[in-house]
Amino acid sequence: MPGDDLDLGTVLRALADAHRRAVMIELAADRTDGERTCHSFNLPVSKQTRTHHFRTLCDAGLLCEVDYGNKKGVRLRRAAIDRRFPGLLDLLAAESSRSTRFGQED
Repeated sequence: MPGDDLDLGTVLRALADAHRRAVMIELAADRTDGERTCHSFNLPVSKQTRTHHFRTLCDAGLLCEVDYGNKKGVRLRRAAIDRRFPGLLDLLAAESSRSTRFGQED
């Protein structure tokens, strides 16, 4: 069943980084679950670091990679995440809102 490949420890390690959480929150907010290029995210990091972050999220099973030939995109695996970890995406969004509201950003 899709989502069975999501391991709790691996997912938590992937979400431990603030930049990766920001990507997940942005994707979770887009209910169309469309494909996005990695450069469409406003991450203040180098290209190499950006690649590392997206590879980590894909390896954790949170995103699937879409190969366009000369560039790559990603798509949130919402159904698999919701099936394996119900409420996780909502929790991330709520935590982000709370941290911003109280000035407790990572």
